[in-house]
Amino acid sequence: MEKLLLSNKFYKKLAKIKYLPNNFEIIENGDHVICGISGKKIPLISLSYWNVELQEPYFSYVEASQKRDLKE
Repeated sequence: MEKLLLSNKFYKKLAKIKYLPNNFEIIENGDHVICGISGKKIPLISLSYWNVELQEPYFSYVEASQKRDLKE
């Protein structure tokens, strides 16, 4: 089942999200968002990393760290 969740081909509709400090609000229903660094699809059920200020999601801690390093 986990392989299905991580496979890009199963996600069809891009969600619109408002990123909050400890949560996010779904503005427009969908099943995934796009990583601001890698361009990978992120299933909403797996979304754990984002930047509130930039309103940008990240696929993993790796991409989130890369973005942080770019800003410094």
